[in-house]
Amino acid sequence: MPRRLKITFLCPHVRIAGGVRAILTYADRLAARGHDVTLVVPAKGRLRAAWRRLRGAGPDWLPGLRARLRWVGRWQSEALPDGDVVVATAWSSAGIAAAAPRRCGAGFYFVQHYESLYHGAAALVDATYRLPLRTIVISTWLRDLVRDKFQCDAEVLVTPVDPALFRPVPVAVGTSRPRVLMLHHEYAWKGVAEGVEAARRVKARVPGLVLVGFGVRPPRAPSPYDEFHANPPQDRLAEVYSSCEIYLCPSWDEGLGMPPMEAMACGAALVTYDNGGCRDYARDGETALVARRRDVADLAARLELLASDPALRARIAAAGRRLVTTAFHWDRAVARLEALFAAGRRTGLRRRRTRSGRGVPSRTEVGPGPRSAAGPGAGAEGADGRRAVELGGEHGQLEFQLGQPRREPLALLVQGLGQRRNLVEELTFTIGHGGVHTARWEQKGCRGARSLARRHFPEVRAAHPDTGAGRARQGDTGGPDPACRAC
Repeated sequence: MPRRLKITFLCPHVRIAGGVRAILTYADRLAARGHDVTLVVPAKGRLRAAWRRLRGAGPDWLPGLRARLRWVGRWQSEALPDGDVVVATAWSSAGIAAAAPRRCGAGFYFVQHYESLYHGAAALVDATYRLPLRTIVISTWLRDLVRDKFQCDAEVLVTPVDPALFRPVPVAVGTSRPRVLMLHHEYAWKGVAEGVEAARRVKARVPGLVLVGFGVRPPRAPSPYDEFHANPPQDRLAEVYSSCEIYLCPSWDEGLGMPPMEAMACGAALVTYDNGGCRDYARDGETALVARRRDVADLAARLELLASDPALRARIAAAGRRLVTTAFHWDRAVARLEALFAAGRRTGLRRRRTRSGRGVPSRTEVGPGPRSAAGPGAGAEGADGRRAVELGGEHGQLEFQLGQPRREPLALLVQGLGQRRNLVEELTFTIGHGGVHTARWEQKGCRGARSLARRHFPEVRAAHPDTGAGRARQGDTGGPDPACRAC
């Protein structure tokens, strides 16, 4: 076993969710192996954080958590604890981890979905995959995506199912069979409407089919389900899964998809869209029946096959359960994560490597050179060698001459813009030769650019769209400009 490590996870919250369950399980099991593990969780305000610290608040659905829970008002890179490893667990924490001082340890990015699809402004989220962090993903689909789209190599660590929680259990049901289980969720990309439609079509030909739903919140009336389990406790989930012969997953895209794997571990046969993440466990015709993505007719046809053929259903279910309970195991996964963290600590790793062996740029082209100090768009150069130009108006641009900055400027920019993502519509990066970083974005008005400059780049002067070459005054507070119609 590697020597004792000090590990910091930046966890977005501790409510019950598949991704949070994985983070907390890794943290808990690493702590059980003797490591000093801290989960830093934002409470969205200092008073809330103080109250939760006073109450000893934590995940009541995971009693006995062995990792330390630290509530904060919001994440701040400078306030993170010293350690060997700091781990971002979502796009919203990636900029924080990348900008963390070196005393916090090697930076990692634990990626559980391609969040650009549905979470946050796509350009902002994409920018996090280019940050100087070593990436760990939970499926081969995610590995291929970040490699092909961002030229980034990533380690694959498929999240296992907990066999203590998810196993076949005897359940008495009072309905006809087959019973088809589906997760209910308000996100459109979870495909609930398409799953309900597929089940409706199959019911016309398999009259005994019963559609069972479960989820944190029940659907609005009228319910499309014949039976619904609202927010079942963790120790009852195995009963819900075991009561159904088929699990239907109509999600358009999944980083992995834990509910299908949990249902398979409990003996259900899986019907799923080809949603990307399922490819590590859903082998069409062997461990699942896989329909084309967002093809409701194909999904209904696959569901009908399993609903009308008990022998096929039993074969698929047995092969699926065997795969998810043997191919992925928590002890092996934790040992591998531990080894990755130990290797990162030894090398002091702060930058991912591409296949070419170079530090990550998303693309390589020559950035624009320094502008003249006279005329529109001119900027000031800071003491650490950063140069910022054309900040403000409908278009913003920052140009950094790296020199020897204390922290990664790209990370600071993502962190700053991420905190103001409601003001930013598009963001692109260029990392050029000679250590020049350039960022451009589209924003709503000029106030966002000025407040960003004021907070993160105090040496910057900001230009307004309607005042042309005029530059903001020294000591500008970032408030509205009377001469600017956008303000």
